[in-house]
Amino acid sequence: MGFLDRISETVEIKVKMDCEGCERKVRNSVKGMKGVVQVEVDRKLHKLTVTGYVDPDKVLHRVRQRTGKKAEFWPYVPADVVPQPYVPGVYDKKAPPGYVRNPLEDPQASSLAPESSFEVKTTTAFSDDNPNACSQIRTPGLQMAEEALQLTKSED
Repeated sequence: MGFLDRISETVEIKVKMDCEGCERKVRNSVKGMKGVVQVEVDRKLHKLTVTGYVDPDKVLHRVRQRTGKKAEFWPYVPADVVPQPYVPGVYDKKAPPGYVRNPLEDPQASSLAPESSFEVKTTTAFSDDNPNACSQIRTPGLQMAEEALQLTKSED
C-alpha cells in the first residue's frame, strides 16, 4: 500500500430512508467494508456519512448494490456558503432545511445565470453599461416623430 492509500476520507452519500429498517440496511451495507472507521446515518436528512480509509466510488457502489436504493454523493452545502441573495439553480425543493445544491460541484447549478434568462435581459436592458439603454425607452409620440422624419428623408 502506498502513502495515498492511507489518507482518511469522509464520504457523504444521499440515500432515501423512510424507516428504521432502511436506516439499518444502509448502515450494515458499509459497516463491514475494509477501511471503514465510522458510519453515521441521519434518516431525517437522508444522509450517510462514512469516515475511514476508503474509496468514495467503492462506498457509493456498495450502498447501491447492497441496498438496492438510488444513492448519490451528497450534493448539498449549507445555504450560508452560497453567494446571496440569488444564485440560479441551487435552490432545490428536496434539499434539507438550511442546505442548497453545491454550485461548484453540480453541473446543473451554476453561479451565473444563462445569458438568455429573463433576469439577465431585464437587468441589463436599462443598465448604465448598456449604450442602447436610452433608445429602449421611447414614448409613442417620439416614435411617431422619428417615423415622420424618416419619411421626409426618403422623399428627398
